[in-house]
Amino acid sequence: MSDAADFIDAALQREASWDRADGLNALDDGLRYYGASVGAVRGTVRDALRKYPNLTHDDVVFLSSELWDLPVFERRLAAVVLLQSKVRLLRNSDLTRIEGFLRSAVVEALIDPLAADVIEPLIAQLAGHDRAKADVVVDRWSKDAEPLIRRAAHVARASGQTKAQH
Repeated sequence: MSDAADFIDAALQREASWDRADGLNALDDGLRYYGASVGAVRGTVRDALRKYPNLTHDDVVFLSSELWDLPVFERRLAAVVLLQSKVRLLRNSDLTRIEGFLRSAVVEALIDPLAADVIEPLIAQLAGHDRAKADVVVDRWSKDAEPLIRRAAHVARASGQTKAQH
């Protein structure tokens, strides 16, 4: 693992509540849980971004993949928070990786923030051919056999429509 991934993983484990982890691990949803709170995950990513302030597009994409690699909820949520924080660096081509995240997300608690706070703003910043390609991807997701993929398409679109109305 990279230094940044090691830093995040160690911090998440330090923030863990074993009682909380035991309760969440009983869910049997295919994920493991450290038992760290959402606030601890957000704070850990914020601290990592301070410690590693010069992350490039490739660094962000690689780090998010490293965090996502293990089926641990807090690591995957940290990947989502990282992408949320650095969405301006993301490109149309990153939708392929994000789709992989969606397909292995397992729970709405990962699907919804990926869709609303990563996919929607990523698409909103695109223009021209890149935007058209991204719209085709989301259209394809909206017809996918997997309900969570369809949900991601719906949430991304609904989030964009809500923001456009304000």
